[in-house]
Amino acid sequence: MTEHAIIFSAFIAYLLLIFYIGWKAWRSTHDFSDYILGGRKLGNWTTAISAGASDMSGWLLLGLPGYAYLAGMEAIWIAIGLFIGTCLNWFWVAPRLRIDSERLNNALTLPEYLEYRFNDNSHALRIISAIFILLFYLFYTSSGLVAGGKLFESVFGLSYTWAVCIGAFTILIYTCLGGFFAVSWTDLIQGLLMALALSYVAILSVYNVQGLDVLFASMTTANPELTNAFTSISAEALGVLGIISLLGWGLGYFGQPHILIRFMAIKSADNIPAARNIALGWTFLTLVTALLIGFAGIILLDGQLQGGDSEKVFIELLNLLLHPLPAGICLAAILAAIMSTADSQLLVASSALTEDIYKLFNKNKVADSSLVTIGRATVIIITLFALVLALQANSNVLDLVAYAWAGFGATFGPVILLSLFWKDMEKSSAITGMITGGLTVIIWKNIDSQHPVFQLYELVPGFLIALFSIVIVQLIFKTRSSLQ
Repeated sequence: MTEHAIIFSAFIAYLLLIFYIGWKAWRSTHDFSDYILGGRKLGNWTTAISAGASDMSGWLLLGLPGYAYLAGMEAIWIAIGLFIGTCLNWFWVAPRLRIDSERLNNALTLPEYLEYRFNDNSHALRIISAIFILLFYLFYTSSGLVAGGKLFESVFGLSYTWAVCIGAFTILIYTCLGGFFAVSWTDLIQGLLMALALSYVAILSVYNVQGLDVLFASMTTANPELTNAFTSISAEALGVLGIISLLGWGLGYFGQPHILIRFMAIKSADNIPAARNIALGWTFLTLVTALLIGFAGIILLDGQLQGGDSEKVFIELLNLLLHPLPAGICLAAILAAIMSTADSQLLVASSALTEDIYKLFNKNKVADSSLVTIGRATVIIITLFALVLALQANSNVLDLVAYAWAGFGATFGPVILLSLFWKDMEKSSAITGMITGGLTVIIWKNIDSQHPVFQLYELVPGFLIALFSIVIVQLIFKTRSSLQ
């Protein structure tokens, strides 16, 4: 068999496994609760690994190694911020959200939880939440399609357009078939495959560089700034704002619907400590190995990749170091990473349209079977819109992920955190926080200014302004109530 035939066979075997899981999940999907939340039946391993896999996406195998390849040790700040954010999310948010979402009329979606939490009979919270979910998931899902396009383009020599379309079609099939069960079960397999591939390639890359000490010595020889975490590759000091921007990625965890929905779906809050340990171990392992792959690529690829092509460092190392069969399995891991996030995002966006908009405005009682059908139809519609964005020239995985991550983190993060820990928080404060957070990200991203403060990652000002506005509005209403 030729090299391409071996790699192609590995891809086909992987896809057949995924489609089989989708079919099995389809047989286990009996009502709309099963379709969008798995009936709250997820076990420890499925919850932990699917939360991590849906979180990291193709960004973990393409974007982060690519950033480490270009920037060197500067990239560790993002990894530190993400790990801290993961820890806090599992310790602070997971147990309370699992308990409260079931207690509050068995809320199935994040917008539904917020509506019940704040007794919002006007449905304003649910509608605003659904709008922001649909908006930012278009960008997030398109980032996965861009990553898939780069994968198929590099491996099979397909045109970028065909590569993106094939990836979108693959994700659609099993997301539509099995819903949340398919997404979560495949995420478990895909998350384990991602960890295995990253670990294997990282160890092999470091071995070929002749150890970590030689690796960092070679990076210093190539460019001393590559091993200095406090300067950029251009020898400019990162400064406080630069480090805050990179660490600030961790703030996004509190507001990511596709991660939070896993907390709501676990069997019981009593399962969370065990699931948390698994999730934190997986996250630490994958972040460290992704960084090492980027660092090793600096030496082994000798500066061959420039600009957006830096996101292909993992793919290029596979071609350089591995036999076609293990290379094909590791390349399938990239597809796994892409699919594990895109399917989760499509499902949450679908539930926002179906449960939080269609069902809300349909005065007649809608049968569960009809809701599942509508949910599947909306998955197709959302994918088509994301596909249009992904086909734009010069689309970049890291940029698209960064924008969507910031949007969700600022829109929902402060509201979710305070809703769980501040009993007196009211609806008006939540609405204000969501709108100010989401709009701040959109406006900040589009401000054309070279002033250092506007180079700050938009998630940080968005999160802080939303948090501040919630507290201020709440205090104003509390003062008015006490005066009446």
